[in-house]
Amino acid sequence: MLRAPLIALLSAALLVPATSASAMGAAGGSGGASSSASRLAESGNPINDQGSNYQYRSNITKVTPDVPGLGLQVLEFADRMLLTNHTGQTVTIFGYSGEPYARVLANGTAEQNVRSPATYLNTNFYGDVTVPPVANASAPPKWEVVDRTGQFEWHDHRIHWMSPVTPPQVKDKSKLTLIFDWQVPIAVGARKGEIEGQLFWTPESSKAPTAAIVIGALIVVAGLLFVLFVRRRRSRTAAASGGGAPGPGRGPAKEAW
Repeated sequence: MLRAPLIALLSAALLVPATSASAMGAAGGSGGASSSASRLAESGNPINDQGSNYQYRSNITKVTPDVPGLGLQVLEFADRMLLTNHTGQTVTIFGYSGEPYARVLANGTAEQNVRSPATYLNTNFYGDVTVPPVANASAPPKWEVVDRTGQFEWHDHRIHWMSPVTPPQVKDKSKLTLIFDWQVPIAVGARKGEIEGQLFWTPESSKAPTAAIVIGALIVVAGLLFVLFVRRRRSRTAAASGGGAPGPGRGPAKEAW
């Protein structure tokens, strides 16, 4: 009799964390694997980045041009972006001075422009790097292959807060607050457009209900498992002692709790 509710509660306990994880992901297209190891590595541990803090959430609100096969996603709350290109055209991402920064060709090859200052600025969360002399936003692009999976993943300073200090827009840390709207210029083929989004401050208390639900569900499941164990043990003991059937002058056997 206890199997149906027990299975339901176990399913609920297992599903709650998965739902929480998906809710913490940003809006956008399909996800995918990380870029090739040949990419310039980001300095430091991304988990320690301010952008990886769940209190900062960057959400994509609109992408133009709206082309089938173009997927975009924010990773680690506000840390990085992932572009997936199945449009059959070259998709270009532009840097901070409007120069071509990166592109994913129609055949899935991803390339970075080593003459774009963004190539170097994006290797550090706060852009705290020395840009080499080879970087010149006005110079013709020099492309370097970094991936061949149809994807490109990058750090973009336009989608996150560029300081360890709490934004001045946040007057009350317990309230959801819009920090700013952002845009990242792109082009699909010859058609120029942009990725539009918003950066929010998300209060710390927003993750408390999920934890409470998980703990509560686990307590209920543990209690039901204990009750099931006790009942089975008592039924086996009664069967072994022959007390299952009432004898002359005795009433029906009763369970004592």
